[in-house]
Amino acid sequence: MTIKNTAKVLFTLSMLLLTSCGGSSSSKNIDTDPDGTILPTSIEEILENAVDKGVDGIFVYIDQTDKLNQSYVAGLQDKVNMLPANENSLFKIASISKLFIAVSTTKLIAEGQLSLNDTLAYWLPEIAGRIANSNTITIAHMLQHRSGIADFDSQSGFDWQNAHTDIDKTLLYAFDKPADFTPDSKYEYSNTNYLLLGKILDRLLGYHHQEYVREQILVPLEMYDTYAELTDVDQSLLVKGYWGNIDRSEQDYAIPGGSMISTVKDIATFIRALNTGTLLTPAEKDIYSSVYWFGHSGWLPGYQSIARYDNKIDAVVIQFINTTGDNSEDIASTSYEQILNLLRQ
Repeated sequence: MTIKNTAKVLFTLSMLLLTSCGGSSSSKNIDTDPDGTILPTSIEEILENAVDKGVDGIFVYIDQTDKLNQSYVAGLQDKVNMLPANENSLFKIASISKLFIAVSTTKLIAEGQLSLNDTLAYWLPEIAGRIANSNTITIAHMLQHRSGIADFDSQSGFDWQNAHTDIDKTLLYAFDKPADFTPDSKYEYSNTNYLLLGKILDRLLGYHHQEYVREQILVPLEMYDTYAELTDVDQSLLVKGYWGNIDRSEQDYAIPGGSMISTVKDIATFIRALNTGTLLTPAEKDIYSSVYWFGHSGWLPGYQSIARYDNKIDAVVIQFINTTGDNSEDIASTSYEQILNLLRQ
C-alpha cells in the first residue's frame, strides 16, 4: 500500500518512548485503547489500517496553523484500473454541500433579501398545501432542521440504489405527510429542509443558487476544483465510489444540499474560511452561528466524508472515504478520531 504525502515536511507526531529498565535492557511504553489495541503512531499508519480493515481508499487533508498543510492518501480510487488514491481527485461531498446553502442563505439574510422569519408558504405558496405547517415553518426552522418536515429519503419508495436528478420528483416523497413534530419543538435532521431552501434561493435570486455559491464563495476563496453537480465535471477525474463493491460514481444525485463535487484541499480551504477567515462578516457570523454548524459530514452511495475544525488545536481535518456499507462508517469514524488524537498530542 502506498501513502502519498505531498508536503515536504511531516507533522511532528508523538513517537514511542524508549525507557531504561535495569542495567542495559529497555522496553517501549506503547499507547493502547482500553481494550488493549495498540494505537497508531502516525497519520500514515492510521490510513493504512483503514484500508487493511476494508475501505477502498482514504483521502485526508490537514490544515493546522504554523504547520505546512498536508495531504495523505492510501488505497485505491479505481479498483478496476488499480489507480492509487490521489489527493487531487474529485469526490462527491454529499451533505457537506449543505454548508454552502447555509452560508448563502445567511449572506442573503444579512443583505436584507431574506428574513429568518419568512415562512415556507410565503416563498413557495404553490406547495404550501402539501407540507404540514407551511404557514409557520420559517427559514430559520429549515436551516436548523427544526421544521418537522418529513425527510424524503426516509419515505416508502425512495431508494438509494437509484439516481436522483429531478428535484420536484424527489420532493414528492415529502408531500402530504404528517409533520414529524410541531415546528421548533425539537431537532430532527431532514434533507427536505435543504432541498426546499435551494428552491427558495432559486426563486429569490431568479437564477440557480449554485451560481450565487460560485460568485460569493468559490471564486473569492479560489476553490477552482469545486462544482455544483456531477454533470459539471470530467468524470475521469472523479474518485470511484464503492457500495456493496459496486462502482456508484455514475449514479447521479442532483438534489440541493447533497450534489456538490470537490477535493480535500478545496473543502479544507472552505472550512478554514468559514471558521476563522473572512468568508463571513461579523454580522453574518452572528446570524450563521445561530442557525447552523461550522462543520459537516456527508454520505452518498460509495462516498462518505467528514469536514471539521478543531479550535483547541486550530486544525482543519478533512477525510474522504470511497466506500460505504458493511463496517466502513465505523472505520471512517475511528480513523478520523485517531487523526485528531494524534494532532492533539
